[in-house]
Amino acid sequence: MKVMVFLHGTSLMHRSAVGVPRPGRVRQVTGEDPAVREYATYVPTDGAVAKVTTWQSRGAEVCYLSPHRTATAAAIDGSVLAAHGFPAGTLYYRAHGESYADVARRWQADVVVEDDCESIGGHAQTIGSCLAASPGRLVPCVAVPEFGGLAHLPDEPAVLLRRVLATRRHSRFGQLLRRARAGQKSRSDNSRAQRY
Repeated sequence: MKVMVFLHGTSLMHRSAVGVPRPGRVRQVTGEDPAVREYATYVPTDGAVAKVTTWQSRGAEVCYLSPHRTATAAAIDGSVLAAHGFPAGTLYYRAHGESYADVARRWQADVVVEDDCESIGGHAQTIGSCLAASPGRLVPCVAVPEFGGLAHLPDEPAVLLRRVLATRRHSRFGQLLRRARAGQKSRSDNSRAQRY
């Protein structure tokens, strides 16, 4: 099972967020705290390293999705992941006008773990929302509270996927998946990947 973990706000956060309650972390972003743009100094969200390591140890192929659009900028995220002990995995990023949904589909994620995008507009900005609104293969998404960490998620990757498929929010998933599979062509491969 391929678990794609979004970085900023989901598994990584700005360093000034350490010790600040989650709502305060969101306010730091909306208030334009300078540390939000200091990507090389990012730190893991609560329980992120342990959870991702557990998923990998239980058979998941872990990969990461950076919000950056260039190899140079994404490499900064890769350095942060390595410095904080995240397990090795491919680091993907968008390129050439791609959406996050395009990347999740292109690299065949089985589930995407992302945050709820509270600081930038909420659900409409999530990968899950983009996947539902665009043609192509649907990918189940788990949206955690932004900056809330990953500690509360199941340790078993299969349980993570089953839970997202069982939620009311995804009750139409099977129907939409059948529609999406009905003759839709894939797009050209524009997204980029690198190992960190």
